[in-house]
Amino acid sequence: MSDLSESARVAELRLGCPVEPWSRLGFAVSESSSGPSIHVAGLGFRFVNDATSGTESAVTGWTLAGTSHGADDVDGIATLWVDSSPRPPKSENRIHVSSIDHIVIMTGSLDRTSESIDRVLRAPRKRVRDAGGGVRQGFHRAGDIILEVVERPDLDSNTPASLWGVVFVVDDLDSTVAWLGPDAVSAPRDAVQPGRRIASIRREVGLGLPVALMTPHVR
Repeated sequence: MSDLSESARVAELRLGCPVEPWSRLGFAVSESSSGPSIHVAGLGFRFVNDATSGTESAVTGWTLAGTSHGADDVDGIATLWVDSSPRPPKSENRIHVSSIDHIVIMTGSLDRTSESIDRVLRAPRKRVRDAGGGVRQGFHRAGDIILEVVERPDLDSNTPASLWGVVFVVDDLDSTVAWLGPDAVSAPRDAVQPGRRIASIRREVGLGLPVALMTPHVR
């Protein structure tokens, strides 16, 4: 489905939740006329007024950098466009995140959502993984970020896609976990990817979406 044009990049996620839990965790907040935001390894998080409740994730949409092709929706994900990603401010975050590993997208139909990502973002699906229990995962690359699309058997096949979670890469997972403390983050454990470890920010922290910290890729 994709042509040879450059894929769109994820510039920003929009969250309908308070920014204060992020600030308490050590992320520096920037204020502007469009509301508070933080920047983590080149990815923006914009805190908007259209708050959500009773859901696993408070992400209300994303902003993509690239050519829109007239699309304001990616299989149910509200989409805004910018011509290019603005240069992010110099990070003053107390947690050093070296890169964004992946963004998780939940869906009732992996093939339908992957087709939409391919068509709108010009980011073809690279592979599919059977995770067991009826769960399938598809992987796309949008710029430097992997999009992990997860088809769940508990969702009706007509359920549209939704932005669900994000995984940050930190160079020193053990020291980061120790600094945050057990009330904020789980103990590190082996990740699915061989040689890597991961720790999850606890839901009680209130970040508005599942966030995990992960060791760098094994070369």
